[in-house]
Amino acid sequence: MLLFAALLFAQAAPAAQTTACKAADAALPASLTGWTAPGDEFTPDKAVSLDTVDAATLKGVPAGTKPGKAATIAFRIATAGTYGVALDQPGWIDVLPGAAGGTALASVAHGHGPECSTIRKIVRFKLDPGLYRLYVTGLAQPRAKVMLVSGE
Repeated sequence: MLLFAALLFAQAAPAAQTTACKAADAALPASLTGWTAPGDEFTPDKAVSLDTVDAATLKGVPAGTKPGKAATIAFRIATAGTYGVALDQPGWIDVLPGAAGGTALASVAHGHGPECSTIRKIVRFKLDPGLYRLYVTGLAQPRAKVMLVSGE
């Protein structure tokens, strides 16, 4: 009887296993395909890699950010909409209006990257046309990969 139960369990086991990823970032949805297309500027649909520094040495960091490494980059929005900021590691994402300083904008949604991707999180913000500054803090890595996900 015990052998019979073990055989039944063994037959059911493969159905319970999760599918392993064949290759990271191989099956990104259309809105995130730019994650694998490196860029030089923080513009929609191109990923950039930023050097990180000690957050305590970075000027203009918004209040409430997390200690650790940090990075910042300025960007421009041409068309109003909801834009996402994708990040490749655990960390805190803030967007501030203007070229420097100010109060961080409230996010409108948070989520994780797709399964089998190197996107750790995506935070969305409603942005009007103009200049903004991205701050990512609480990082552990010497570089951070970020992408501005097109507006909706």
